[in-house]
Amino acid sequence: MMKNVIGKTYEGQISMTAKGFGFVMVDDLEEDIFVEAFNTKQALHKDTVKVKILSVEDNGRLKGRVLAVIDRGVTDVVGTYVKGNRGARVIPDDVRFNVIIKVDQADNLGAQFDDKVKVTIKSYIDKGVVSAIVTEVLGNKDLPGIDILSMCLKHDIEAEFNPKTLEEAAQVPDVVSEEAFKDRRDLRSEAIFTIDGADAKDLDDAVGVKKLANGNFELSVSIADVTHYIKEGTALDTDAYARGTSVYLTDRVIPMIPKKLSNGICSLNPQVDRLTLTCTMEFNKQGHVLKHDIFPAVIKTKHRMTYDDVTAILAGDEALRAKYEEDVTHFDLMLEMADILKKKRHQRGSIEFDVKEAKIKVDDTGFPTDIIYRERGISEEIIEEFMLLANETVAEHFEKRNLPFIYRVHEQPNMEKMQRLYKMTRLFGYTIKGGKDNVQPKALQKMLEIVAGKKEAPMINKMMLRTMEKARYAERNLGHFGLAATYYTHFTSPIRRYPDLIVHRMIRTFLFEKQDNNEAVMTHFNQIMPEIADHTSKKERGAIECERDVMDMKKAEYMTQFIGDIFEGVISSITKWGMYIELPNTIEGLVRLQDMKDDFYHFNEDTMTIIGKHRKHVYRMGDPVKVKVKAASKDEGTIDFMLAIKPRSAKKSQGGRGSDLRRGQHSQKPSYRNKSKNKKSR
Repeated sequence: MMKNVIGKTYEGQISMTAKGFGFVMVDDLEEDIFVEAFNTKQALHKDTVKVKILSVEDNGRLKGRVLAVIDRGVTDVVGTYVKGNRGARVIPDDVRFNVIIKVDQADNLGAQFDDKVKVTIKSYIDKGVVSAIVTEVLGNKDLPGIDILSMCLKHDIEAEFNPKTLEEAAQVPDVVSEEAFKDRRDLRSEAIFTIDGADAKDLDDAVGVKKLANGNFELSVSIADVTHYIKEGTALDTDAYARGTSVYLTDRVIPMIPKKLSNGICSLNPQVDRLTLTCTMEFNKQGHVLKHDIFPAVIKTKHRMTYDDVTAILAGDEALRAKYEEDVTHFDLMLEMADILKKKRHQRGSIEFDVKEAKIKVDDTGFPTDIIYRERGISEEIIEEFMLLANETVAEHFEKRNLPFIYRVHEQPNMEKMQRLYKMTRLFGYTIKGGKDNVQPKALQKMLEIVAGKKEAPMINKMMLRTMEKARYAERNLGHFGLAATYYTHFTSPIRRYPDLIVHRMIRTFLFEKQDNNEAVMTHFNQIMPEIADHTSKKERGAIECERDVMDMKKAEYMTQFIGDIFEGVISSITKWGMYIELPNTIEGLVRLQDMKDDFYHFNEDTMTIIGKHRKHVYRMGDPVKVKVKAASKDEGTIDFMLAIKPRSAKKSQGGRGSDLRRGQHSQKPSYRNKSKNKKSR
C-alpha cells in the first residue's frame, strides 16, 4: 500500500466489532481502514463516516481516525428489554451495535423485562447512548422460536404477510379450472415426476425424460406457473418483491408467497392438475442442445419422489425398484442423461466445490438435539443438472433475441483475492495455472481435482470459495464464471425466488403474448429491471446472512452442553488471533493465541502457520488436533476451544501430522451421522 495515502480523508461505511474497534470500507481502497476504539468518535455499526488515514503498517494495514459521522446506518434494532439503572434499556442482539439504548416507560409498548423487542432509535445522545421507542414486542426471550424470530427481525425479514396479501391469497382457487387450460399444451398423460427432499412442501419443478428414435435425448422441465396467479402490481406481487426470497431456518420456512399458493395451487403436487411453464430441450450424446421449446402447459405429476428413494432406486434397492416398476426405466434414463450433461459442463470448466453442509435437528422447545452432516446423493445431482440446463437455455433464448431480461451473473475474481489464493495453494505445494489477473474457471477446477481426497482439500475448497465474487442478479448478461456458462438465469424456482417470477412474467409477456414489438412494454421492463436486480440481490444476501447467523446460533447453543468435553478435529484456518478448528459435523470453534499457554506463539503470515517461540512447535492448516470446549455463546454465535493436549516436541509434533485420529470421538459422543437430505441448490 502506498504511503502517500497518509493524511488523506475518505468516506465509507464502518463495520464495528464487539470490542469497540472497527473497519471502514472505502470503495477507492483495496484495504479496509482499521480504527481503534478510542478513534471511532462514537460511530456505530454501519454508519457512514469520514475517516482520516493516520499510518500504513509494514504489512499494508491502514490505520485511521473517524473525523465525523455523516449518516447513521441503523435505525431499527432488535434486543432484550431489561431493567436499567434509571428506567429500562435494550441490550442489542447484535454485539457490534455497542451502545446503551434507553427506553422511556411511555415508549415501551407494554414490553415486560426479558422480552425480545424491536426498537426504532429516536435520537443519538453523547457517550454511546441513544434514545429509542419500542415498535414491536415479540415475547419472552426464553419462549420457543423467539430466538429465530428475533434473528429474522434483525435482518429485516418479515415473518407475517400483510392483511391485503392474505386477502388476495384467500381468493385464489384451490383447484385448477378448465378455463385455465386454454392455449396450453396438455402434458397430463406424460410421465412427469417431482423429486425433492422428504420434508419439502413447495414443489416448484418437475421433470420428464425420453430417449428419441434418432438416439438423442429429450428433457422437459416444467416449472409452476406462479405468474398465472400473481399479477404485476397486486398485493401478492408487491409483498413477494419486498421479501425477494424464501428463507430457510432450521425448523421453519419464511415463504416469499403465502402457503395457500406456495404449498397449494402452485405446488406441483402428485396426481392433480397444475399449470406450468415448460421448457423442452433435445440434446445429443455430447450434451449439446440442438433445439428447445418454451410453452405454457398443464401437467399432472405421476409421483412425488424423494431424493432418498430415487438415490436408493438407482443404487439397486430391490424393494423400491419393485414398487416403482413402471417408472424405473425413467430414473435410469435420468441418470444417463445427467451424466452426459455433467461431463459437458466439466469439459468447459465448471467449478465443483466440495463444501460441507449441516442440518440441525431441534426439539419442541427449539433446542438443537443433533447436528447432521449432509451428504448429497446422486438424485440431487441429477435434478441440479436438469435445472442448470433449463436456466441456461432460457437465458440464451432471451439474450439472442435482445429482449429485456434479468440474468444470474458471476464475475471473475479480482486480482487481490487471487493473489491470496495463489499464496495459500503454494504453501501446500500446488500451483494454479494461468495469470492472477485473468484466471480461467478450468484452472481452478483442475486445482480442486488435484487436491480431492487430501487432508488440505477442505481448506483449499473453502479459500477458493471465499475468493469467488458473489453471484448476483443483473439486467445485462455478464456470464457465470463459476459455472463457466455464457448464459445463465434463474427460471426454475418462482415460488421461492422473485427473479424467477420476473423471468416467468417476461416469458409470458414476450413469448406468449407477443409483446416484443410493443415499445411501451419494452421500455417498462427495461426501466424496472436494474432496480429489481439490485433489490433482489440485496434480499438474497440478507437471507443468506440470516440463515448463516441462525446456523451459528444453534451450533453454539448445541455446544453449551459439552463445555469441558474433548473433541477431535482439524485446523481449518489460521489467523493472527488464533486458529479455527472444524469438527467432523461442520461445527467450528476458535483456539485463541492467548489461550495457548505452553509457549509464546506467533502468527507467520508468509507460511500461514502458528509457531512456538521456544519449542518451535508448528501448527498448520489441515493438522489434526484435540480440543476442549472452553465456552459457547448462543447470543454471539461463537464457540471457543482450548488445545486439549500439549505438544511434546517440535520434531514429534510435526511428524504426527498424519496421525490416525478417530474424528468426532469425545466423552459425550453426540451423533455425527451422515444423511442425504439436501435442499436443492440451484
